[in-house]
Amino acid sequence: MTCKVYFNNSCSICKLEIDHYKKITKNIDWIDISTNINAKKETSLSAKKLLRRLHVKKKDKIFYGVDAFIELWSEIPRYRFLAILVRKPIIYQLAWFLYEIFALFLFYKNKNQLNKLERL
Repeated sequence: MTCKVYFNNSCSICKLEIDHYKKITKNIDWIDISTNINAKKETSLSAKKLLRRLHVKKKDKIFYGVDAFIELWSEIPRYRFLAILVRKPIIYQLAWFLYEIFALFLFYKNKNQLNKLERL
């Protein structure tokens, strides 16, 4: 596998997007943080940090948020153009800002899962 994607399969919005990516690529290891007891250990991140944003592990480096999406899209041929586009300075800052707002909304929407994740 070229990279591992750590995502929350219990979040309906997250699941919908990840399911789409799963259908179009086979070279990614998908790690559901809501059920994988090793996710915290593999990333050295707390349950709260894992729940807060999408994470990608590539060559022992952890990317999160917009940077995680850039790494994910760079692995999927039909989405590589997005990785290139979002790396552009002004677009990156805008994407980062919008992602952080949306991710915060999803975090609070799914915050009830935090206790379960902390026990994993």
